[in-house]
Amino acid sequence: MPTKMENFSTNIINIGVQKDGSYSDSPNFSVKVQRGLPNFLTSVNLQYVKLGYHILISHGLYIVIAPFLALIGFAQLGKLVWDDFDLHLDFSSVLLILGLLCLIAYIYVDFLLPRPTYLVDFACYSPPKELKVSKQDFINLARKSGKYDEKTIEFQAKALKHSGIGDETYLPKTIFQPGFEKSLKESREEASMVIFGVVDNLLASSKINPKDISILIVNCSALNTTPSLSAMVINRYKLKNNVQSFNLGGMGCGAGTVAIDLARDLLRNYGRSYALVVSTEIICHSWYTGKDVDMLLPNCFLRMGGAAMLLTNRRIDRWRAKYELKQIVRTHKGTDNRSFKSVYLKEDSEGKLGFSVSKDVLELGGQAVKTNITTLGPLVLPFSEQLKFFATLLLNNNSSTPYIPNYKKAFNHFCILAMNKRVLDEFGNNLELTNEHMEASRKTLEKFGNTSCSSVWYELAYLEANNKIKRGDRIWQITFGSGIKCNSAVWRALRDTACPKKSPWFEYEDSI
Repeated sequence: MPTKMENFSTNIINIGVQKDGSYSDSPNFSVKVQRGLPNFLTSVNLQYVKLGYHILISHGLYIVIAPFLALIGFAQLGKLVWDDFDLHLDFSSVLLILGLLCLIAYIYVDFLLPRPTYLVDFACYSPPKELKVSKQDFINLARKSGKYDEKTIEFQAKALKHSGIGDETYLPKTIFQPGFEKSLKESREEASMVIFGVVDNLLASSKINPKDISILIVNCSALNTTPSLSAMVINRYKLKNNVQSFNLGGMGCGAGTVAIDLARDLLRNYGRSYALVVSTEIICHSWYTGKDVDMLLPNCFLRMGGAAMLLTNRRIDRWRAKYELKQIVRTHKGTDNRSFKSVYLKEDSEGKLGFSVSKDVLELGGQAVKTNITTLGPLVLPFSEQLKFFATLLLNNNSSTPYIPNYKKAFNHFCILAMNKRVLDEFGNNLELTNEHMEASRKTLEKFGNTSCSSVWYELAYLEANNKIKRGDRIWQITFGSGIKCNSAVWRALRDTACPKKSPWFEYEDSI
């Protein structure tokens, strides 16, 4: 009989092995429970296609109708003015009319049209070299810590072997000390090092005055202190006293996109503002020192990291911004109890706190991804792909596998949350992505490990470092986390981007 540990290792580490899911003869098929990523493009739920088109129409209708109404208004105003002057217009009258029309156009563009969201710049944290931990160092330090027995050491070694993580990831060395116990002091010190380090880099590169920041959002799943992490940033950088501050906790690896979505909503209501978003995970506070195998996996994958993003709705900043946010689609499966408890912060039998990862997390996460990209499709896919989809659906209404759109025609670059190697392999196979499309995600996993909510920003930094981003390119960031939630963010490059002076992909001496 295989042990619990062997079963768990097979189902979580060797993911995506079982591919023989079956459908019933009825139009509604039942999904066979499998502990791996399902093939989320083998069928389409029209409910989520409809939701995508509802979003598209509700947002697009205003943009299409508003200019038409404004044009009618301008024509009527021009007719009245023209009749009033009885065709005898002098130069000053012409200037007055032009000035009035320009004023109306300015009010329409700046106050009536939805405000754009620009990404001025972003930065990723590059930890000090002395915190670099190879896979063998990890096992040696774990053994010397005295916290784990040989069975759990063997399990962690096996997990690392199949993880896709390289030998240059970073961890705070204090977690391996024999007497290590979680404390707010060490957690705050790590938070200060990561958050202040990455924000310092962003402020230096963007040359923004902290007093100009009107919105601040910090997200971290495990560590929620009093005062909050966002208050730490306000205190350090002396932000203005009416800054709109938010601290997001407990939302897992998908929290970074949630924070960007919140920033976008706030920027739509605050004119000419800057928003600072900081995404991180504090390893000291989430580190597990017990022996339950379902709580040891986060130790093997999660690594130090963080990202800071500067957003704005100021149209004048378009010339220096790197990207424009085009769409965000968020999917949450928290109503299902299996999904709700698939990633769960709890205490083990010895009272030691850690994240418990269910054996079904990959299958459940795959269903969330399937729902998300089905909703996203109508917002991003070319009309030709949507036409093929509906034509196939109408002509082959008895088929359980309608035409699956080619998402490579919608995006130039893919930034997929770097969880582990097999997840990325399965994701690439499902969407038929090439090695080039998957390169940023795989390289990020190898060099930095799973940095949680900041992972997709290291991937975007990789694309910039290799001069792959060209003006007009569309980038898809897709994240998933506890809940289970799956979130997509679509960005359009406003200019060619070269590698920044300080990139996490290049070693530099003055690392913070």
